[in-house]
Order: sequence, then structure tokens, then C-alpha cells
Amino acid sequence: MRIKNIHLKNFKRFTDLVVRDISEKSKLVLLIGSNGSGKSSLFDAFGLCTASMKQDCVMNNEFWSYFQKNEDQKTEVQIQFHNDVQISLSKNNFQIDERIDKNTFYGRTSFRHISKFTRTVPGQGVTINIEKDSDRPRFFIDRDIRFKNDIERINESIYKDIFRLDQSVKKIKEKYINPINAAFSNIFGNEKNIKLELIEMIPPLDEKPTQINFRKGNSEIPYNYLSAGEKEIFNLFINLLSRGLLYQNTIYYIDEIDLHLNTKLQFKVLQELLDNWIPENSQLWTASHSLGFIEYAKQNEHASIIDFDYLDFDVTQILTPEPKDSYEIYDIAVGKEFLPSLFADRDIYFVENKDIVYYATLGLIFLSENNRNSVYHKVRTTGFCGIVDRDFLSDDDILKIMEHYKNLYILEYYSIENYLYHPDNLEEYNNVTDRNFDKQEYIKDLTVAKNEVKLSIISSLTLNRTGYPYFGEPLYDKTPSLKNRFKSEQENIDQSTAIANYLNDDDFEIYYKVLPMKTYCTQLPQRQNIPKSDLAKTNWFKNKISTLLKQ
Repeated sequence: MRIKNIHLKNFKRFTDLVVRDISEKSKLVLLIGSNGSGKSSLFDAFGLCTASMKQDCVMNNEFWSYFQKNEDQKTEVQIQFHNDVQISLSKNNFQIDERIDKNTFYGRTSFRHISKFTRTVPGQGVTINIEKDSDRPRFFIDRDIRFKNDIERINESIYKDIFRLDQSVKKIKEKYINPINAAFSNIFGNEKNIKLELIEMIPPLDEKPTQINFRKGNSEIPYNYLSAGEKEIFNLFINLLSRGLLYQNTIYYIDEIDLHLNTKLQFKVLQELLDNWIPENSQLWTASHSLGFIEYAKQNEHASIIDFDYLDFDVTQILTPEPKDSYEIYDIAVGKEFLPSLFADRDIYFVENKDIVYYATLGLIFLSENNRNSVYHKVRTTGFCGIVDRDFLSDDDILKIMEHYKNLYILEYYSIENYLYHPDNLEEYNNVTDRNFDKQEYIKDLTVAKNEVKLSIISSLTLNRTGYPYFGEPLYDKTPSLKNRFKSEQENIDQSTAIANYLNDDDFEIYYKVLPMKTYCTQLPQRQNIPKSDLAKTNWFKNKISTLLKQ
């Protein structure tokens, strides 16, 4: 089972959340975002699906109140899978496709760590049905107690294999010990001083709790003496060893697998899980803000990254997988203020807001700022580079700006959309995709569309330019012509007149520099049904931006 789309309404943190377009190839879906951003709330939706399918808990008003954001509104969960089955849940309406198995979801909360064993008899009087996952936490704020039960289940299975199946010690080790040690080897390595090995698991005897012993270097150490990170890893793989065979076509959702792990181990744990423990037909969802997990997901073509950070979930939010060639995905793990030191040997370019999606195809390091002015101030106050839209700048404006700000790059055209929908770029894209395209007809249509809107654009030129920050800083007080260039004075009027002349000219290379392709000419047939992200992958686009940055 693999999820394609999720829609949550009035659910926990979310007023109306859509997560969509997850690739069928994605065996891993990594949710990134700061603490409190809502990642674990999504896992509660999976838990609600589990409860609905297993029907093993009382789903009364008190139960539903945990999931409801507003009591007077309907709470809904809809999940669509890639095999065309779906789940649709609300308080009084459960619609679950009959092809969906009760073991479609399997989750672990982040509260699963135990420091030591305390049970002196198996089960301590608690009846557990492992096959029905009856010991699972009902909500994602609850502690996950299954580790102790997993150990007892494995010990019980070992006794059965010995007495009923007459299995040899070698086969017992191959089945229960070797898989754990193989995982340890892949994660921690095989150097003698750091190699960790499980050597024995002894059930409660003589009023003593369970004893699990390991070898590390030349020493034998009990479970209690493992580090918190080592315990987390052991807990995780023991759970999958105990129950994994029950969940072979499943959505696994495990919160904060990276707890207590350094960056290198984070990467290796996730790699081990996906390579050797999560079945091929299944999908792992996990939430993290760790650099190791983000780097693994970035490198893995079968992983999707969903960013929950800095979003207002009181309004509708539609999330899709992040472009993994963008260095912006590292921001949640490291923070923009630290990224320059992380990539100290490489140029970093700050760009305007969502334009980063298109720049990222160039393979350089791009980070987003809120808008043009934020990029400018970043360049002015630091040694970093920045790229801003041309907007309504004249050729003379650009020369003076670049003279004062060597690290500020200004697009040749009004905005990045002018590059994406440039006739030469469309020509290359259409040739590659075997689509019909007449470049001269497109230029003719552009010119007609430009002339229909030029008067509206020209009428507000002078006012629009007053918001430009480039020469408004105190540093240029002694140069009035620079400081006032974008104010409502003669300098602004003169340059606005120059831009108006560009727009009045029917020479494509003259008017196209300042034609806002982001908001105008959008109905031209040559622009329809082409993803902008695809237009940013052409050689023409990459060469034009690369040439700009080499000036």
C-alpha cells in the first residue's frame, strides 16, 4: 500500500489540509518542520484509520473530541491510495474500501523509550493479542509500551521453536539474533571498539527482570548500560522483528526515529530500515527535523519530502513534495543563519520566495527570502549573493545598481516567468516533447497581447518604482540623484518614461524586458498545460541563468 493523497478537515491542527501528488515510487515520505508544526497530527489521522478498521475501541464523543479542532464543525479524514482504494471517515460515516486490510496501518509514537526492564514475571498479568496489535497506543500523545511485549513474544517464540520444532541453536540465532546484529553492523560499523552485538535475551527468572546482554569491544554490557540512542535503535528493530511479518502491505508511520542519534547514525538507521526491514509493497512515513534524515531523503529517488514549516493551518493548505534539488529543505535542520558556514566553500544565492523551485534545477545553492526587498537587504548587509527580478528597472537603473552592489544579480527580464515563457525556451521544450510550436506566431501573439495592456502598465510605472529599496539607504545621502532615484521626483519620471518607451516599442527584445509575464499574457494558448517546473529544466533556461551569474 502506498498513499497518493490525504485530505483532513477540522482535524487536530488543521482546518483544511491537503497532502497530494505523492509518487507511487515513494517508499519513504519524510515530514519536515519545526516542533509544533503539525507533523504528528497527521499520524493521528492514520491512528484513527486503524481504530476504525480494527473496531477495537469505543469511538464515542470523548474519543472524537481528541481529533476535533472545533467542536461545532465536522471532522473528516480522506486517504487515497495508489491502487485506487480509499478511506473516508467522519464521526458518523465510515467508508472503507473492502479491499483494505485491517493491518494497512502500523504506527509507533515517539514515546517508546524505556531505560530498564522492571517486569519480574512475563506480562505482569496483562493480556496482549499481538496479532491484533491490542497493546498499541490509542493516541499519538500516549506512551508506546510494545517494546517489553516484543521481548516477551520473541522469548516465547524461541521456546516454541526449540520444544515444538526442535530447531537447532544455529537456526535460533539465524532467526532472532543475526537480523539484529546485521542491523547493528550496518549502522554502527564493525570496528572492534564500536561494534555492538546482541549476545543473549533471558526472560524473567527467580524474580529477576528480563536480562538482555550485548558485547561492545572487549566488554559485555547489559541493556541498562546502553546509550539512549543504542536503546532506541534496538527498540525499533526488535519491534519489527517481533511483528513485521504481520504487516507486509502496510503504511508504517513512526515518529522521530532519529531520537538521540547523531547525524551519521540518523542517515544509516533510515537506510537500514528502508533497505532491509520495510517490505517492498509498504511505505514508511516518518517525521523529523534532523539533517541525516533530510540528506537521506534527498539522495533517495524513492523518497518524498513534505514541508510543514511556517504554515498557517487555520487556513486551507495544499502541500506537495518538495523539490529535492533545493537546499531550502536543509533550513529546518540547520537554519538559514548556519547554512553559510555549512557550505562555506560555495556561493550561496538568496532568491525571491517560491522562485527557488526554478533556480534549484541549476545545481547551485539557493535559499529563499520573502521578497525582492528581503533579498536586497541580505546582500547589502552580508557577503552573500542575491538574485532579484528586474521588475520596472531601466537599463540605466541596472547599471547603477550593479555598480554599487557587486553581489546583487538582476534578471535580464521582468521576472523569472519571462525566462520560462520566452519564445526560445518554449521552442526547446516543445521540440523535446514533440509538440507543435510556431515561434514567430507566438511572438506576434505576445506583441498583440502586450499592446492591449501597455497603457494600464504605463499609468502606474512611477508609483510602482517608489517601492524599490536599492538607493534608499543612508549610505547614499551625499548622492541625491541615487537616493531619490525611485522617489516621485524627476529622476524617477525620466526612467519611467524610458520604460514606457520600451513598452510602446513593438521590437520583441525591447518590450519583453519589462513586460510582466507573471500577470499578463497568461491566456495565450502557447502557455497552456505546461508545468513551469518543466520549463525550468531546459538547457536554454539553465544557460541564461548561468550566464547571468557569471557576469
